[in-house]
Amino acid sequence: MAKSNKQKRSHGGWQDRLADYVLRGIIWTALRLPVKTRLKLVGWVVRRLLSPLLGWHKRVYANLDHVWPDCPADKRRVIADQAIDNVARVFIENYDVPELLKRGATAGFGGPGLAHVEKARAEGRPVLFITGHLGAVEGARCAMVARDFQVGGLYRPLSNPFSNAHYAKNMHQICDPVFEQGRRGTMGLIKHVKSGGMAVLLFDLFSSAGETIDFLGQPAPTLTSAADIALRTNALLVPFFGVRHDDFFGFDTILETPIEHGDPLDMMREATRRLEARIEENPGQWMWIHRRWKPERQARRQRKRAAATTAP
Repeated sequence: MAKSNKQKRSHGGWQDRLADYVLRGIIWTALRLPVKTRLKLVGWVVRRLLSPLLGWHKRVYANLDHVWPDCPADKRRVIADQAIDNVARVFIENYDVPELLKRGATAGFGGPGLAHVEKARAEGRPVLFITGHLGAVEGARCAMVARDFQVGGLYRPLSNPFSNAHYAKNMHQICDPVFEQGRRGTMGLIKHVKSGGMAVLLFDLFSSAGETIDFLGQPAPTLTSAADIALRTNALLVPFFGVRHDDFFGFDTILETPIEHGDPLDMMREATRRLEARIEENPGQWMWIHRRWKPERQARRQRKRAAATTAP
């Protein structure tokens, strides 16, 4: 088979520098506006101007067709618009941490898991909060921090190093310790949790190294890292969600009943069921622009595995 002549562009060059200048200009302009106006404007720009260029609506529709093929066309459009609007809001909210902490401090906060978390904190037992890319995910973390929960985390760095510098700064501004995704960062997170700390992990991104778990009715590779860390550190594993109100400005932070320790795969199946329930209740708040399932890649992997097991 002929090799492709296309080479991946290295990051850190003038293209990334130019893109970051543009991004910084957009952020600076948006932050000059009142917060509600800012969120509505950025949502509109991303939804109506950037999404057609990036193909985000098409990606949302493809994902919806994959898991909910009978979803009516008008509902698909609403879900797509809301999901893209939510992504835009999450992005710009992260660049005004004081405002998000202030909003989190007055947001609804509770759920059946709160008493378990309070008990664990009093006993010095570590807590690992687990969630997906739904609603005001960083807002929910800010709501916990505003209530003196010192919640660290793990973040996936941006490919553009210039943009990643200010993106990572915001993650640290919410609450330390924050670790960059990778072996070193994971070990740092484990050490923090093992010492009795609290941390957040998101588990709903595609990972070819993950175990196959049905997500919204279709198989999706899912890492068991959160369950593995909880078992290794004896941490309470607590699903939580920042569910936005109908105005997409206010939100409630909901701490669910902890997931019982056991087989890591079973624990992640339960975490997946919790997230599915929230998505089915608020479908427009999940990040449908992510290629969560990648059915073609999964099919190729299945064929390779089948060929390997049948080979003499």
